[in-house]
Amino acid sequence: TLPYRILFPENFDVDGKYPLILFLHGAGERGADNEKQLVHGSEFFVSDENRTNFPAVVVFPQCAEDSYWAGVGFGMNDKGKRTFSFDPSGEPTQPMRLTIGLLESLLREDWVDKQRVYVGGLSMGGMGTFELLYRMPELFAAAFPICGGGNPEMINEKVSDVSVWAFHGEEDPVVPPELSVEMLSAYLKAGVRVKLTLYPGVGHNAWDYTFQEPDLLPWLFSNHK
Repeated sequence: TLPYRILFPENFDVDGKYPLILFLHGAGERGADNEKQLVHGSEFFVSDENRTNFPAVVVFPQCAEDSYWAGVGFGMNDKGKRTFSFDPSGEPTQPMRLTIGLLESLLREDWVDKQRVYVGGLSMGGMGTFELLYRMPELFAAAFPICGGGNPEMINEKVSDVSVWAFHGEEDPVVPPELSVEMLSAYLKAGVRVKLTLYPGVGHNAWDYTFQEPDLLPWLFSNHK
């Protein structure tokens, strides 16, 4: 099973058309309580201002405690720092497989605007965001990975028709900012429209600053297929 919460616009109308935003949480919010995934980001999306100006359907799935969104391996280098390896082409993790199933189910609803489907996430969820762009490159109009990473040598050639705005703390001790830099460089070569915001002096909490970006939602909603 995949626990998830879904936020509908105020005065939701089944005969209307709404953008769909998938938001993937980080490792600290894993579990099965269907609550912890709301720790970061939910206040941003449920604010009166954002719900009024940017009505959308926002989905918050929750990853199981012992798993990850992306197919990622961990190691240590000779300096004692964590290293990451990504293989988005392998078999999806169970949470990723279930999330894809959830997306496919929602896309069958008439009230989802198929031209405006977006994905974002933080840390482990940022890695999941990059993997979804590999697995479903033609679905998303835009993505906003926060302190994530992926495999810059494995970019789906069908991903060019998308916009990506990545965010990372320059002093992140958990997920090196180079992972975002390398992914966006690879996307740029693939024809993807990219933006990168690096926060000076910020560690592994770039999301606290991302959710204060006044241009995030205007930028996100300006993108469509």
